[in-house]
Amino acid sequence: MHLGTFSVSLAVKDIETSKLFYEKLGFKIFMGDQSQNWLIMKNGETNIGLFQGMFENNILTFNPGWDNNAQPLKKFTDVRELQSELKKTDITMSNETDINSKGPASFMIIDPDGNTILIDQHV
Repeated sequence: MHLGTFSVSLAVKDIETSKLFYEKLGFKIFMGDQSQNWLIMKNGETNIGLFQGMFENNILTFNPGWDNNAQPLKKFTDVRELQSELKKTDITMSNETDINSKGPASFMIIDPDGNTILIDQHV
């Protein structure tokens, strides 16, 4: 099972302070809109998202259909198929997508330690 490109979505208190901190670690703004309180930053193949006021805790994020540069892949496992596969393993969904929909969609699961995992397809 390939879940897609991985990143960590961080719930930050002050997006400017966090941006400056991660720039010191070599991250560069890749996409986003700081005036809307979100940025995606990149260092090599590593992506992190900075999100101020959008969610309470950090989230592990997987993006089926994208490569590490947010470019669409020709071949990938659709988010609805991933959801169906995981449901067969008795993993509880905290948020589901409509299996009859097409295109962008997402679902969320919670790991045994309470960490949120977002499977978020943009294509």
